[in-house]
Amino acid sequence: MDNLCHTLVGAALAEAGLKRRTTLGAATLMIGANLPDIDVLAVPFGYDLAFRRGLTHGLPALLVLPLVLTGLMLAWHRVRPRRDAAPPRAGPLLLLSAVSIATHPVLDWMNTYGMRWFVPFRDGWTYGDALFIIDPWIWIALALGVIVSRRRRRKFLYAEHGRIWDRIPARIALLAVAAYIVAMIAASRTARSVVSRLLADRGTPVQYLMVDPVPLDPFRRRIVYSDGSRYVFSTFSWRRTPWVSEEIGSIAINRDDPLAQRAASTPEGRRFLGWSRLPFFVIDRRSDSALVHIGDARYTRGVVDSWAAVSVMVPVR
Repeated sequence: MDNLCHTLVGAALAEAGLKRRTTLGAATLMIGANLPDIDVLAVPFGYDLAFRRGLTHGLPALLVLPLVLTGLMLAWHRVRPRRDAAPPRAGPLLLLSAVSIATHPVLDWMNTYGMRWFVPFRDGWTYGDALFIIDPWIWIALALGVIVSRRRRRKFLYAEHGRIWDRIPARIALLAVAAYIVAMIAASRTARSVVSRLLADRGTPVQYLMVDPVPLDPFRRRIVYSDGSRYVFSTFSWRRTPWVSEEIGSIAINRDDPLAQRAASTPEGRRFLGWSRLPFFVIDRRSDSALVHIGDARYTRGVVDSWAAVSVMVPVR
């Protein structure tokens, strides 16, 4: 998910009451909710898409990063101590770090980009296909919970009962988002089952099927499936009958072309294919060489100037 979503999760957890466990609690929760994305700092040093959502996102990182964040927050307090609050306590900081950091890969797993849970011990992507990578409905729910909780805290600042009532909006927001996510997972799984049965009834050969969410509309899904030679696109909607549309487009895969196989065996090709889920090849043949573009049909149907594509020059002979 996007970093605004992760930050709002950390802020909502803070306003729900967790920040009261120790000094620097709110900052720890919001930083921890984003910390696994520290792997983006490696991109300028030549690490590409294949590096993301692995080393800093998987289960081993969930054991190491809370210790790192706790140490950083304690060090920060030594450098910039707060005179109006007690020193932060290591135990609660470690708990808040672990909780907030764990929310990050769980949310990232929900979309089509996927997660690699066991890096560096085992490489392999898994996908939730339940949430679009940017979901404004989650933003709105969490932001409302945070804003209302903060306003209630100011209103009840000197009232004893305010210690409880100011946390309720953030808790409701977190519960609402959790229920929304569960509903989206169930809807995606059900839609996939429906599409799979329909394609089987039609006698359509399917080697791979992806049913993924679309922006803004939780009742629609995009369908992409491979029949061996191409990726076929259509849509699914709970609000119409029939639920599945007719084919609306396709892309030739060209995986069996010798030039495509040659490009796939290069270091650039191997790295891209290690990340790609729906790879396809576009071959620009020249006199003594060919420029092979490798794209991922999750995110692009073209290969020119796309972040989800790589170009490899290979010899024709």
